Order: sequence, then C-alpha cells, then structure tokens
Amino acid sequence: MKISVLCLSLSLIACFAAAAQAPATSPKPATRSSGSAAAHPATHRMTVDPALLHPAQLKARAPETFEATFDTTKGTFVVQVTRAWAPIGADRFYNLVKHGFFNGAPFFRVVPGFVVQFGLTGDKNVNHAWENASIKDDPVKQNNVPGTLVFAATSQPNSRSTQLFINLGNNSGSLDPQGFAPFGKIVSGMDVVQSIYSGYGEQPDQGRITDDGSAYFLKAFPRMDLIKSATVTSSEPSTPHSPTTTTPHSTGTGSTKPTH
Repeated sequence: MKISVLCLSLSLIACFAAAAQAPATSPKPATRSSGSAAAHPATHRMTVDPALLHPAQLKARAPETFEATFDTTKGTFVVQVTRAWAPIGADRFYNLVKHGFFNGAPFFRVVPGFVVQFGLTGDKNVNHAWENASIKDDPVKQNNVPGTLVFAATSQPNSRSTQLFINLGNNSGSLDPQGFAPFGKIVSGMDVVQSIYSGYGEQPDQGRITDDGSAYFLKAFPRMDLIKSATVTSSEPSTPHSPTTTTPHSTGTGSTKPTH
C-alpha cells in the first residue's frame, strides 16, 4: 500500500512524495528506545482474511453512522464514524475494519501533540496487495481537531489508501488547507490514544514495515504499541458518548502527510 507520511515541512513533503509510492509519512529520526525483547509477538499470530488480498472486491457501503472498537496493547478506544463527513474515506475504513485489516497492526509513527499514525499491517502480502489501492479525495467538511480520525496521503491528489492518523492536537490550521478530511472521532478512550508509546517517534521505516511486516517491527521496536483487534461494534450508536476532551497543541508531520 502506498506509504502515507505526515510531513514536518513542505520541503519534506516534496522529498517524500518523490520517494514514496503511496500515502504515508516517511518516518525519520526519533529517539530509539532499547526496550526489552519483543513485547507483543502473540498479537501477530492471527489468521488473515483472504479477502484482504483482493482490495478491488471490498466495496461495501458503510452505514451512515457506526462505531469501531480498537483493542490495543494500551487499552481500548472507540471511534464513531459519520459517513456524511467524508463518504469515500468512511467506506474504505468500514471495509478495512470489517475484514480485520488492522488486527496486529502497529502504531508506527507517534508525534506527541500532533498525530498517532497507523495503517500498515504485520503481513507483507496484505501490505503489497493494497499498495496501489488508492481512493479519491473527499472534500474537507470537518476540522482536524483533537481526537479526529483521518486518512493519510502523499502530496499527490487521490493518494489515500490504508494509512490513517488520529489528531492529538488542534491541527486544523495546518491540515485542513492541505485537504486532510476527518471522517470520524474518538468518542471513548482518548486517554488510551494519548498514552500510545511515542519513544520511537518517526524512526520506524514505513517501507520496511510494508516489505517485511512484523518480522521487522517486532524485532527492531519491541516497545511499539499494537492493535490487537479492530471491529465494527455498532451500525448506529445507541447512546451518545460524552464528548472527548483533549488539550490542543499544534505540530505537524507526515508521509500521508499533514504539514503544519
């Protein structure tokens, strides 16, 4: 799948767009922690839905509103998706979750105050199957405020694929003008999202994750937090959640990129 990167600067966007085939932020240096041996190997011993090897067949329309629950190595958070915000992105996300794409996937890029990025799997065959499965852009109807879920992309139009980011800070001033269209928001567990391990920063190599999967990131980044499972848990939220509160900061980065 195309490597989506959130660029830290407009110059980086230009560089990464040339180097990366798909949406993603080409991660760069951050503090590398020498944690103890692979912390979550069991998370990756799971069966892959064969449908994930055929992206063109996964075209189901998402419900107008639905929730997805992410069980991670840090705890659980819930995303509420509103299809009207960004219908194309919502449909893609719905199909990915429904078929288990994110199960075992790492949070490979964590920039405190800016974003948490994910959307490459531990299975290299699945990663490659989605490399060129890009979708068209949605117009921006919502702001990139804390807790919103957004597809990453390259500097090229219509380059969204599977990589996503959650805004940790108020990035509306920098990301809205770049065309990053939120399609959902965290309605429960934002404290979990905020606690995802950030010690590796942008050091994990998205190209290596794409090509080598969990064989690369489990060994090289043993403290990296992972998604144990992501499932559609309601087609229409039955009870309203309390609004998520987060302290806004601003920062930017990205190879499907937000640039601030």
